[in-house]
Amino acid sequence: MANQAPVARAWRGVVLAAALAVIGTPASAQIRIGQTAGFTGAVAAGVKEVSSGAKLYLDAINQGGGVAGQTIELIALDDKFEPALAAENAKKLIDQGVIALFLTRGTPHTQAVLPLLAQYKVPLIGPSTGAMALHDPVHPWLFNVRATYQREAERAVRHLSLIGMDRIAIVQVEDSFGSDAAQGALKGFVGVGKQPVLHEKFDRSKPDLAPIIPKILKADAQAVLFVASGSMVADGVKLLRAAGSRAQIVTLSNNASSGFVKSLGENARGTVVSQVFPYERSLSAPMVKEATDHARAAGLAELTPAMLEGYAAAKVLVEGLRRASPNPTRDKLKTALETFRRFDLGGLELSYTPTDHSGLDYADLSIVGEDGKFRR
Repeated sequence: MANQAPVARAWRGVVLAAALAVIGTPASAQIRIGQTAGFTGAVAAGVKEVSSGAKLYLDAINQGGGVAGQTIELIALDDKFEPALAAENAKKLIDQGVIALFLTRGTPHTQAVLPLLAQYKVPLIGPSTGAMALHDPVHPWLFNVRATYQREAERAVRHLSLIGMDRIAIVQVEDSFGSDAAQGALKGFVGVGKQPVLHEKFDRSKPDLAPIIPKILKADAQAVLFVASGSMVADGVKLLRAAGSRAQIVTLSNNASSGFVKSLGENARGTVVSQVFPYERSLSAPMVKEATDHARAAGLAELTPAMLEGYAAAKVLVEGLRRASPNPTRDKLKTALETFRRFDLGGLELSYTPTDHSGLDYADLSIVGEDGKFRR
């Protein structure tokens, strides 16, 4: 899509497999924040969009003088969407003295980082994953921003049932992310008094959906809920369409990026994707209006759902730093975040307490239109 060119240019050369990349901040930055995410690999498109959204807000804050006179330096490492490398990168960033970790991507990847948070007493803010395991039990150093995958999946199943679809299949990657989201979907089935006509899993390390396609056809599924990363879903949809199935395709917000839509190609139209933030083109939502203005100022053609997720996470980070200033530390940032009571992100209120780090609970559905854009 044409609007991806500016984003791609903004990130070209940012991520190196074995080197740090400093994102859009001056060399004299005083508050260091670390990020490990899959800038290459299966989720690269979504990661770059989420990170670009965060960059919009952080750049605006830095241009306005930073937080209490200190600018924010976001240091990013590419973990290639590999959990072991995510943990390795997080340790490197912690050793370099970052105040917090930020916008990790992936459920097993974030779980691989969790032991380091407690060991080194460093907060992780806004992981780009909705895993229930990151909400319950509450991790004292982890602060979620977005809703859970279970809530998204449950809402998707209830919606499909409401519009008269009785034969719904679940196809999930066999890892902690897939199992978690599938649990929410199954809860949705219980709520509508139905069962999936098919529930299949596939290996994350060697994804092969070809054997599953005939089973979907045999079950005569009216809809397929794909729980997997973008490239895996795109491959599965391609195989399904080639086999002649016209089943409704549904997937979760981890694929709410224009890069995912592009990967679907001619199969994009009509795909349902759950969302965890307000409609990115609804300027009546104050946060969307603010983010859109910053995107235009940066020369970007439009805002995407993934960018809005990163933007919201950056707002939480900055507010936490403000409350922890002057001279924020890891401990002061954690304590400051736990003072959030109905903090207004711009039409959405977020709260934390020492016993609740869930953040938001907003979930909605979108559909990809003829123009390749998400519509509500």
